[in-house]
Amino acid sequence: MQSVAMWLSKLELAQYAEAFARNHIGLDLLPSLTDQDLRDLGIQSLGHRKRLLKAIESLRAGGAAEGSTASIPAHSAAQRRQLTVMFCDLVGSTQLSARLDPEELREVVRAYQSTCAEEIARFV
Repeated sequence: MQSVAMWLSKLELAQYAEAFARNHIGLDLLPSLTDQDLRDLGIQSLGHRKRLLKAIESLRAGGAAEGSTASIPAHSAAQRRQLTVMFCDLVGSTQLSARLDPEELREVVRAYQSTCAEEIARFV
């Protein structure tokens, strides 16, 4: 499990770890922090606040911020789940793209995707 201090370190902002700890800011609270909260924590640098807000936004979105290796794993236990995976390919699409005008190819691909989506929707 990753700590707030480790997360800050990955963002190259480890100097703020003590402020987060002193204010009892844990991993669970990071996604709810605002610019004003960061100011209240004593982070005066606009650049540092922006970097933190960008990383926090990626937490809200569920991924890592662009250019950041920092992510926070969710609190969860291993679960066994049934999963269905489907792979669908438009055979000959590479050759087709060489023969068709880009707008025509787009229409063919759209029709293919629409047909696939309709068939998938029948089983959802």
